[in-house]
Amino acid sequence: MRSVNPIKAGAALGAVGGAFHLGRVVLVELGWGEPHTIGSLGFPLTAAIIISSTVVIGFVVGFGFGILWNRLATSTTLTRAVWLAVCLLVVGGAGVGAWALFLRPIAVQVAQVERNVPAQVFGLGTVEARVTSKVGFKVSGVLVDLRVDVRDRVEKGAVLARLDDREQRARLARAKAAAEQAQANLEKATANVDKANANYDNARNINERRQKLVAGNITSIEQADAAKAAEGAARADLAVTASDVAVARAAISDAKAQAQQEAATLDFHTLAAPYDAMVIARQKELGSALAAGEPVFTLIDPETVWVLTYIDESKAGEIRVGKPAEIVLRSLPGQRIPGRVARIEPESDRVNEERRVEVAFDRIPDDFPLGEQAEVYITTAQLDQGVFVPQAAIAALKPDRGTVWIVKDGHLEQVEVSFGQRLLDGRREITGGLPEGAAVVSALRGGLRAGRSATIAGGRMR
Repeated sequence: MRSVNPIKAGAALGAVGGAFHLGRVVLVELGWGEPHTIGSLGFPLTAAIIISSTVVIGFVVGFGFGILWNRLATSTTLTRAVWLAVCLLVVGGAGVGAWALFLRPIAVQVAQVERNVPAQVFGLGTVEARVTSKVGFKVSGVLVDLRVDVRDRVEKGAVLARLDDREQRARLARAKAAAEQAQANLEKATANVDKANANYDNARNINERRQKLVAGNITSIEQADAAKAAEGAARADLAVTASDVAVARAAISDAKAQAQQEAATLDFHTLAAPYDAMVIARQKELGSALAAGEPVFTLIDPETVWVLTYIDESKAGEIRVGKPAEIVLRSLPGQRIPGRVARIEPESDRVNEERRVEVAFDRIPDDFPLGEQAEVYITTAQLDQGVFVPQAAIAALKPDRGTVWIVKDGHLEQVEVSFGQRLLDGRREITGGLPEGAAVVSALRGGLRAGRSATIAGGRMR
C-alpha cells in the first residue's frame, strides 16, 4: 500500500465537505432549496457555522485517516483486517449518530390553544386613603380630655378631645351678662321715650291754649312764649330719648354678637369628627399645651381606602377607569382581592416614567394596612381563546411581528406571524400568519432545521 500525506488528505476531505454545503447555499439563494437554520439563528449565520464546522471536521477526519492509512501500509494482513473492521464500525456509528442528530424525527413542544385568558398589566403600589385629615383645635389651650386612640372608628360629630375651657366659659358668662344689661338699657330707654312723649304732648297742649289766650288778650305774650319754648324743649327731649333707644338697640346687638362669638370660641375647645372616620395617629397626650391649629389626630375615611400603584408608561395605554383588577397585599401573598381602576392621574412620574393609577377595593378589607406594599394586576382585555408563544421562541422580533418555528404535516418550518396582546409571563398572542393546521413550537432546542421531520411531545395539539 502506498502512503499518503495526512495534511493533504484532511484538506481534500474538508474542501469536499465545504464545497457540498456551499453548493447548497447557492441552491437556496437561487430558490431551488430550503434554507436551514439552527435554533433562532438566521440562515446566513447558520450556513457559515455549518460550512466552517464541516471544513474543520473534514480536515480532522481526513488527517486521522491519513495517519491510519500510513500505519496500515506497513502492517500485516491480519492487522489491516482488524483496522478495517474498526473503521467500518466507526463509520457505521458515525452514520447512526448523524441520522440521530440530523435525520431522525425530533420531538418538540408546541403551544396549546388556551381559552379565557386575561391580558393584564402589573404594577407595584401602596395602600393609601384618598381622604386623610390632620385635625386639631382652632384655639390654643391645654388638652384635658382624650376620648379616642389609634384604630378607633368614630361617627361624624363624635367628640374626640377637649381643651380646658374654664376661662372661656367665664368670658361667655360675662358676654351674656353684658347682653342682659344691654337689654335692660333698651327697656330703660324705651320707658324714657314714653315719658318724653307724654311731656311733649302736655307741653304742646299748654302751648296751644296759651296761643289762643294771647290772641284774645287773656294772657300775656311772655306766658305764650314760655309755653312755646317749653313745647320745643319737650320735642327735643323726645328726640334725645329716641336716639337713646337706637343706641341701646345697637348695644344689645353688639352684646349678643359678642356672646355668640364667645359661645363659638367655647365650642372650639371641643374637637369633633368631621366625618365617619378611623383614627390612624394620635400626636398629642393629656396635659399638652397646644397652639391653635396644631394637629392632635390623623383621620382617614375608611370608605376611601385604595391602592396607589405605579404602571410603566409603555404598558399603561390600555388601562381605563372601571377595568377589573386584582390586589395582592404583601401580608397576604396567597390571596387575590378583587378591585377596580378608580382613577388614572393625568400626570406621570417624570423620573421613573410611570403612570400613577388608583385601584379601589370591591370590598375594603376589615383590617387594611395603610402604607403596605401591594401588587396590582389590572385586566385590560379578556381573550376568548388564542395561541400564545414565549418570547424566547421568537426570532427577528419586532413590535408586532416575528418569526416562529411551526410543525406542519410532520415537518419543521419557519414562518413570520403577527402578534396581539402580550401576557404578564412574556408570551405573545399570535393573531395572524399561522398556516391552517400548524402547531407553534414553544420551546427551542438543538437540531431544529427547516424540512426536518418532527413529532409533538406529549401527543397531538389540542
